[in-house]
Amino acid sequence: MKHTYSRIAGMVLLIMLLSGCLYPQSELEQNQIPNEQQLETVQQAVDSYKEEQQGLVPIKTKASDTPIFQKYLIDFSILKEKGYLAEIPGNAYEKGGVYQYTLLTPEDNPTVKLIDLRITEAIRSVNVQLDLYRNEHLYPAYGEKVTDGIYTVDYEKLGLEGPPTVVSPYSQESLPIIMDVDGNLYVDYSIDLNRALQEYEHDYAEGEDIRFILTDNTPFAPAYSLPYTIENGKPAFLKKNE
Repeated sequence: MKHTYSRIAGMVLLIMLLSGCLYPQSELEQNQIPNEQQLETVQQAVDSYKEEQQGLVPIKTKASDTPIFQKYLIDFSILKEKGYLAEIPGNAYEKGGVYQYTLLTPEDNPTVKLIDLRITEAIRSVNVQLDLYRNEHLYPAYGEKVTDGIYTVDYEKLGLEGPPTVVSPYSQESLPIIMDVDGNLYVDYSIDLNRALQEYEHDYAEGEDIRFILTDNTPFAPAYSLPYTIENGKPAFLKKNE
């Protein structure tokens, strides 16, 4: 009987190990949260690389028309191969995490920021339904007009249960997914920008892109965003001719 209990206990232990139940909680969570120390380690590696490589930065090649916050993704393989980084951060996509590490202003002052890939996945999921819809209809599934050239997504036409949203990396609020006239999808960061304008000191003027108030004060880049400016103290979409 004693051996039977021991065998059962051993099987339970094995199942728990295989399921991850006994895996350190801190390591299970490290790929889900931004880590200031990891961010600083990568920043130091990028700075050292740029200083010793005649101004070059360790980034992946992207198309010239790639949106600014997604354009300069860090190439961790270069940093590891050349000894600038011992380990890829546990929360990085390359290690199974939910963040991509990206650079802002790589030529002048390369600054490391994070892209939340859960936003990428949400955009991709809606895009799949949008493509199916467009295969049968002439126009994208436009909803209500938000401003000139910007619309909500008609979720009913796409067979979705409700208006598509993403969880904000800044506030954890649900942010709407919106669409331009060509059917390209974006995230509406108005909620986060409005809070940032009230919370942080700034000198933005009408006609200037205010999205950088988010990157200046948080670890995150507002991926899949349209340009915004400030009007009467509140965020507004920046028109192309401004």
